[in-house]
Amino acid sequence: MKRSRNEVGRWRMQRQVSRRKARWLEAQSRRNMRIHAIRKCLVARQRNSLLFAIYEF
Repeated sequence: MKRSRNEVGRWRMQRQVSRRKARWLEAQSRRNMRIHAIRKCLVARQRNSLLFAIYEF
């Protein structure tokens, strides 16, 4: 069954949109992971500094 030119165009656009959305979501999750990692690192550093502050006396 032959598809009309408009139908094919619509499919292509749809695929492009879904790909773009997937890529964007992936990038967002990467950014979030980086933010979480940075936060975790900062918390660990604070904890360590507290430990050393307590044991200095």
